[in-house]
Amino acid sequence: MTTGTQSATATARGGSPAVLGAALLGFFLISLDALIVTVALPDIGRSLEVGMSGLQWVVDGYTLMFAALMLSAGALSDRVGAKQAFGGGLVLFAVASMACGLAPGLAVLVTARLVQGAAAAVMMPASLALVRQGYPDQAERARAIAVWTVGGAVAVAAGPVVGGALTASAGWRWIFYVNLPAAVLALALLSRVPASRRLPSRLDWLGQVTAVLAMGGLTYGVIEGGAEGFGRAGVVASLAMAAAAAMGFLVAQARGAHPMLPLPLFRTRVVTVSLVVGFMLNAAYYGGVFNFSLYLQQERGQTSLHAGLMFIPMTALVAIVNLASARLAARYGPRVPMAAGQLIGAAGLLSLLIVGTHTSVWVVAVLMVPVGLGGALAVPALTAMLLDAVPADRAGTAGAVLNTARQVGGAIAVAVFGALLAGADSFLTGMHWSMLLAAAGLLATAGATLMLPRARRASAPAAA
Repeated sequence: MTTGTQSATATARGGSPAVLGAALLGFFLISLDALIVTVALPDIGRSLEVGMSGLQWVVDGYTLMFAALMLSAGALSDRVGAKQAFGGGLVLFAVASMACGLAPGLAVLVTARLVQGAAAAVMMPASLALVRQGYPDQAERARAIAVWTVGGAVAVAAGPVVGGALTASAGWRWIFYVNLPAAVLALALLSRVPASRRLPSRLDWLGQVTAVLAMGGLTYGVIEGGAEGFGRAGVVASLAMAAAAAMGFLVAQARGAHPMLPLPLFRTRVVTVSLVVGFMLNAAYYGGVFNFSLYLQQERGQTSLHAGLMFIPMTALVAIVNLASARLAARYGPRVPMAAGQLIGAAGLLSLLIVGTHTSVWVVAVLMVPVGLGGALAVPALTAMLLDAVPADRAGTAGAVLNTARQVGGAIAVAVFGALLAGADSFLTGMHWSMLLAAAGLLATAGATLMLPRARRASAPAAA
């Protein structure tokens, strides 16, 4: 019997461990590379002799392409087949990781990070489609998806710590080389999975191009504006291009025969609020990790290892709080944990305004805890609320839109917070303005959440 036949037989009996293992490793790598780089930024800056704007691009190059390509990546996965798309994305991700580690300068590193983000965008929807293919039974599939989410939760918790440990012990290049053995293992598992069926699917090329131009122009304008001034001709032109591309994107989605972002989704207030909340939660979390990675090393003289360890209290309880959010949403409806999570996160950000040059680093570590716990409490509930608010045949699209909104939030936060750090008279002033801005955003979205109509109790919240 061939390997493919064995895999198919195993799938028919209730699930394919090879499918789940490959998908979980892929999700782990995608989530890990969004955060592992943050603690290594000071070392990258010293090694490659780059300033704040260069470091922002090292982070945002990944999240920008990840977010910009996410919506159309699902259609691509359907068109070429989930296994084929996942395998191609995984190979590209591994090659880009190697290029990041070998990068002789900033231009190569940022280019490789852009490719990494594009590969991650292809892998993400394909990994979920693989799980659906490998687990045809609904109950088995639900359990498999729960295990799949663990990969992302563990990566989010481990990212800063692993990044700090590798940077301190082996150098910053190893935060990228560490992807290679995981990618090889995932490919080995994937080789045991039968080829996926190709489905008819149309790509929205105009929408995709205008989305990339809009997000790229906005990110460039904010990052370079913070570094060189917003009156510079190149910055003004970039922001103008972003505005024009955004308008073009909306027109393409309104008039296109196969839009990547169906605008009727936004007719429901629940959907709009959920997406804005997702944007703001990631902005607070990713922006906070970016700021305090730099603060702990540049302002307090901590090593990359010690800085990574300072994030353990913030991330260690994420998986447990995810489960608590699911129970609260099932009992009281998703609005309660959503609003509570945002308020807890805002309180944590406001408490960080007391952080100064001589504040104990352990106090800083404790004050960051509510920021991580607030997001972990809110995200599963808002995911459940969003999926309950859309028709069943739009659930996949809605999930992709939510993930896109969250990634855009992280990318914009790094751009804006970095601009505030670069433009302020001191690092602490810029950091405090960043925390205040994020807290105000969370308080505003918490208010919008509380004004939503009472929803029925959530039946299947998803993990962060």
